[in-house]
Amino acid sequence: MAFLPFFSLFLFGILSSSKLVFAQLPEEETTLVAIGKELGLTSWGLNSSHYCSWEGIRCRSNDSTVEKLDLSHRGLQGNFTLISELTALKWLDLSYNNFQESIPPALGNLSKLEFLDLSYNRFGSLIPADLGRLTNLRSLNLSNNFLVGLVPDELEGLVNLQDFQIFTNRLSGSIPTWVGNLTNLRVFTAYENGLGGSIPDNLGSNSEIRLLNLHSNQLEGTIPDSIFAMGKLEVLVLTQNQFTGNFPQSVGNCKALSSIRIGNNNIIGSIPREIGNVSGLTYFEADNNLLSGEIVSDFARCSNLTLLNLASNGFTGTIPDLGNLTNLQELIVSGNSLFGEIPSSVLVCKSLNKLDLSNNRFNGTIPRDICNTTRLQYLLLSQNFIRGEIPNEIGNCVKLLQLEMGSNYLTGAVPPEIGHIKNLQIALNLSSNHLRGLLPPELGRLDKLVSLDLSNNQLSGTIPPAFKGMLSLIEVDFSNNLLTGPIPTFGPFQKSPNSSFLGNKGLCGEPLSLSCGNSDTSGRENYHHKVSFKIIMAVIGSGLAVFVSVTIVVVIFTMRERQEKTAKCAEVIDDGSNNRPSIIAGNIFVENLRQAIDFDAVVKATMKDSNKLSSGTFSSVYKAVMPSGMVLSVKRLKSMDRTIIHHQSKVIRELERLGKLCHDNLMTPIGYVIYEDVALLLHHYFSNGTLFEFLHDSSKLPEYKPDWPTRLGIAIGAAEGLAFLHQVATIHLDISSGNILLGASYKAMVGEVEISKLLDPSRGTASISAVAGSFGYIPPEYAYTMQVTAPGNVYSYGVILLEILTTRLPVDEAFGEGMDLVKWVHNAPARGETPEQILDSKLSTVSFTWRKEMLAALKAIKSPAEFMVSKYVYGEDTFYDG
Repeated sequence: MAFLPFFSLFLFGILSSSKLVFAQLPEEETTLVAIGKELGLTSWGLNSSHYCSWEGIRCRSNDSTVEKLDLSHRGLQGNFTLISELTALKWLDLSYNNFQESIPPALGNLSKLEFLDLSYNRFGSLIPADLGRLTNLRSLNLSNNFLVGLVPDELEGLVNLQDFQIFTNRLSGSIPTWVGNLTNLRVFTAYENGLGGSIPDNLGSNSEIRLLNLHSNQLEGTIPDSIFAMGKLEVLVLTQNQFTGNFPQSVGNCKALSSIRIGNNNIIGSIPREIGNVSGLTYFEADNNLLSGEIVSDFARCSNLTLLNLASNGFTGTIPDLGNLTNLQELIVSGNSLFGEIPSSVLVCKSLNKLDLSNNRFNGTIPRDICNTTRLQYLLLSQNFIRGEIPNEIGNCVKLLQLEMGSNYLTGAVPPEIGHIKNLQIALNLSSNHLRGLLPPELGRLDKLVSLDLSNNQLSGTIPPAFKGMLSLIEVDFSNNLLTGPIPTFGPFQKSPNSSFLGNKGLCGEPLSLSCGNSDTSGRENYHHKVSFKIIMAVIGSGLAVFVSVTIVVVIFTMRERQEKTAKCAEVIDDGSNNRPSIIAGNIFVENLRQAIDFDAVVKATMKDSNKLSSGTFSSVYKAVMPSGMVLSVKRLKSMDRTIIHHQSKVIRELERLGKLCHDNLMTPIGYVIYEDVALLLHHYFSNGTLFEFLHDSSKLPEYKPDWPTRLGIAIGAAEGLAFLHQVATIHLDISSGNILLGASYKAMVGEVEISKLLDPSRGTASISAVAGSFGYIPPEYAYTMQVTAPGNVYSYGVILLEILTTRLPVDEAFGEGMDLVKWVHNAPARGETPEQILDSKLSTVSFTWRKEMLAALKAIKSPAEFMVSKYVYGEDTFYDG
């Protein structure tokens, strides 16, 4: 029986371990409940559901252990140190929140963690050395925070790391040598920091690195051969540093390298001929360096090349034959010492969109087939030695946005065919040449043109009155010519400085100080004009006097009649408490507002049409001024039956839950009032109105000033509010510009959020008698599915974004029969219109930066996947970081 004590101990051990397994579940659930409470995750723990079904949690199938926690894009803040107690975690994503302070060192206890993303928060202080204990980590993303100090050497222990991203912080010091020892490293991005020193000469020699992005630092030294050693590099971005030395010949090892960006450095020497071996090359940017020698003809072997930018270097010689580059869209070689004629081989590139040869020593004439490339939008030939006449065929470049030919030796007249280039927007610059003759009136057709410079030529005659057709002009310069006669009365002319017209001895009128003198003949003509004008004005004045008199009489009678009706209505409303509606229920969710809000005043305000602000698909909105002086926006639901009252408890529960939702771009109710069969929802009042009013009403006012940054901020805010709704499993029933409210500083607030809960038949609270959505915003599939979906919300948001970019209504007779804004934009290529023509020219012509951002936004609508890839590769905030 001696074995019994041993057997007892053995049995006790089994039972103890079993208890631990069973005890693990409630302990893990307790931890999650505490995390949810700290971070305000109100959906966790509802309806006594199992924690493995809670949003953002994924458990191991066999024992319900939490392995994945995804709480990204939720606007969370607070202390999340408790997460370190979920020791079985393999995946933790807290990106795109509002976490501040320091990254908790306790995260180093998550020994099984393979994926950690803390990007796009507000973490400050140092990177905790304790993260070096996460030896199983394969992906670490700490980017877009406020981290400072050095990259800790303790991270050397992350031997399995494949993806290491620390971009857009405030890190200093140098890139540690041990980064080059991470044999599994595939992606390393550390751009937009304050890193100095050189790139470790072993980076890439021990790993098959594919993406290296270090732009906008203070790195120096040479670009090491090691990064090309394994031949697997696909993206290299080193712009805006202080690199020196030659560009390595070993670049030829990387056949799949698609993007090389080394601009804004101090790199010397010539481009290695081995660049031709990089068959996958799409982008090559080496502008603003100290490169020299000739442009190597080996670029012609890079058949996928789309952009070649060698601007602001010391290249000499001629441009090599690039005719095989059928995909080439941009050739930028400005600011070098290149010479020879404009290369005909470049004009064979049918996809060419931008040709910039400015500030070189090119000579010869402008080829007559310059417009053979039908997609050309930017033709920049200024500051060269080009001679001869501007060919009439220039008018065939119908898609040109910018035409710069200033500071050359051009002769002859200004071709009237330039007036055919209706898309010309950014600039027409023919200054500092030897052009003669009259100004062609046809230029007045350029109604989108922003900048016109014809200065320093020998142009004669008058400035044609037809130039008043240039409705978008902001900058103009006619100085130093032989022009005569009066300057036409045209806003852009008179608003220009007088220097824009100086050097023309025969010119007179504003803004010049020289007034235009009149001869006897012209004086007599003016006298007759004045007499006729006086007679006309007298007749008009008499007619107006009669009209005004009649109008005043009508208005007085109308006002009296309305006042009598208003007085009678007021007597009915105020006639004792018996006539006041009986309030069934009401509550204010914000405690410090309860004393300021009077329910009777709220109800009374919704009974006066004069207080009505708007009327939507599901509700009407009223302005209500409280006795305390507080102003509210009151939403009166348009319920077609009494089911709201029948399910009153559910309605109240939903409203109180919505009142707890917290997001900067969400308009949630602060209270409610229910009386008879009417439900009133109370909100803060927004004096800036709706996005619809901002776009389509305010923009027509005389004092309107184009403001793209404000529109961009509204677009981003609306997107973030809608994204948050989808994260909390809420589908909006009516996404439209009329339901985007504008708060202080025009902050976008997504409204009508509660409608999706109160009028959702799946919840048994009411029925939708109207169509879900506003005309013009409804996705096509709704017609046959009658289902409102998250992708449908995204479609509706896309319509709003098109409204912002075009300032056009979603549905407009101007589009033609059966057309709406989406179809109108989609059919632009068929109409021969470019993306620039789709945009609101009042915005896109203000500055090149605005136009670039607007085009990026338009591209994001057309191809969001392509947009996000470009963001990942280039690390540029072109439109929206979300």
